[in-house]
Amino acid sequence: MSLAVWFSLLTACVVISFTPGAGAINTMSNALSQGWRRSIWGIIGQQLALIVHVAIVAAGLGLIVSQSEVLFNGIRYAGAAYLAFLGIRLIIARPSPGIAEADPVDVHEGHWSMIRRGFWVNLLNPKAIVFFLAFLPQFIRLDQPQLPQYLTLIVTVMVVDILVMWGFFAAAARPFRRFTRSARGQRILNTVFGALFIAVAALLVFLH
Repeated sequence: MSLAVWFSLLTACVVISFTPGAGAINTMSNALSQGWRRSIWGIIGQQLALIVHVAIVAAGLGLIVSQSEVLFNGIRYAGAAYLAFLGIRLIIARPSPGIAEADPVDVHEGHWSMIRRGFWVNLLNPKAIVFFLAFLPQFIRLDQPQLPQYLTLIVTVMVVDILVMWGFFAAAARPFRRFTRSARGQRILNTVFGALFIAVAALLVFLH
């Protein structure tokens, strides 16, 4: 991959990562409930899903999914259902009692739980497969070795996404963590982020 092509890839990755979506909502929600540092576990899960998406497209399965209405809709509805489930679970969640002023986080969620949720949030998105299907060919030269190009692409995508998610979206949530120190504040934040998850689920279902 030439330097010019890589800079084009880098620019595209930055623009894509800054586009708000389920991953950004999940990251901000984690940063509020678990703290900025621990939100990295959810981000790691999201990156694992990106690797799977790139592998699916590289193997030619992405084209099958994009051309099969049954497969595409199956993944689309599963993703929407999972996001709606996360949203409802947040909205009905009980506030954590006895949160200290010095440490707004009362109960730490396990890092494997955060990784799994981040993974499924990003994986169950057929739009991502179709997007990568249109995105990848622009930066992969068929007349050159494929593996180094795909490795360069996935490393660039992941590094940029981690920096944006952790350095921007998770950091942007930090000023609002004071709301987690009260039950009322927790309910408000849970309702807001729950509604955002449900809104993204609705968009996934109704926008084609």
